[in-house]
Amino acid sequence: MSTDASAVASHRAGLVAIVGRPNVGKSTLLNALIGERLSITSRRPQTTRHRILGVLSRSGYQIGFVDTPGFQTRHGGAMPKLMNRSVTQAITGVEAALFVSESGELSPADLKVLDILPKTLPVLAVINKIDLMTSKDELLPVIARFSSVREFAAIVPVSAEKRLGLDALEQAIAALLPESEPLFEEDTLTDRSERFLATERVREKVFRLTGDEVPFGTTVVIETWEDTPRGKRIAAAIVVSRESHKPIIIGHKGERIKRIGQEARLDLAKLFDCPVHLELWVKVREGWAESEASLRSLGFD
Repeated sequence: MSTDASAVASHRAGLVAIVGRPNVGKSTLLNALIGERLSITSRRPQTTRHRILGVLSRSGYQIGFVDTPGFQTRHGGAMPKLMNRSVTQAITGVEAALFVSESGELSPADLKVLDILPKTLPVLAVINKIDLMTSKDELLPVIARFSSVREFAAIVPVSAEKRLGLDALEQAIAALLPESEPLFEEDTLTDRSERFLATERVREKVFRLTGDEVPFGTTVVIETWEDTPRGKRIAAAIVVSRESHKPIIIGHKGERIKRIGQEARLDLAKLFDCPVHLELWVKVREGWAESEASLRSLGFD
C-alpha cells in the first residue's frame, strides 16, 4: 500500500496483543473495541483456543488487536501447551500488549502472565469488569497494586461488557503506536477465513448450551461448504472425545443439537449477510485433544 510521506507522518499503526488468564474478558474486550462480535465468548474456561486478529481502522490510526487464549497455569496436556504457545508467539512482533485482569486483586495466575511479557514491551494494564464494583473508591487500592508490580504504560479501568472506558483505552493504545501507513486495507476486519468463523460460532453454541464437562472435549470441523446464489450451505461435525458425550450434544430427541444449529445459523446469517443452511451431526474421536498431531489435523494453530 503506497502513500506519501505526509500521510505516513500523520498516521499510526501497529499490532497489539491482548493477554491475560482465562475468563477475564479478553474476547469481550476485543469485540467491544472493534464493534463486531468477532471472537466467541462464554462463561466456560478455554473458550478462546486460537489467536484471532481484529482490525480497528480510524482516520488517524489503525490497531490490529491480537486476541489470545487465556494463559494456562494449572492444566497440562497437548491443548493447553498449544494454547500457551499461541500466547507467547502472539507477543512477538507486536508494538504493545494489553494485560487484562478483573477488577479485584491481582492473582498468582495474573502475575504468571505478566512474567511472560518482555520488560521492553509497552504494556497497558486493563482493569476489566469495573461495573461490578460497588464504589469507585474500590479502584484506588487495585490501581496501587498494579503500579507496584510493573511499570505500565497506562492503567485503564474499563467494563468491556458495558462499554465503559473504551475511548480512553483506545486513545492510550494509539499513543503507543509508531508512525506508519495502515497495515491492512480499511475494510479488513480479521485475517481469519469464513470457515474458521463458522466453526467458532457453532462451538460457542455448544459451550453455551451444554454442561460443564463436554465443551473442553469438543471441537467443530467443517465437512462441506458451498457458496450458492441463494446463500451458503454448510455441513459441520461436532467432534467429541467420548462416546458418552454424544447423547449430551444431541439431547432428548435431538432437541439440543437442533437448538445449537438454529442459534448458530442465525448468527452466521447475520455475520455473512446472507441466508445460511447449516447441517450438524456429532462424531466421536477419542483422544483428539491429547496430541499435537491430532490437534493440528483438526485445524489448531
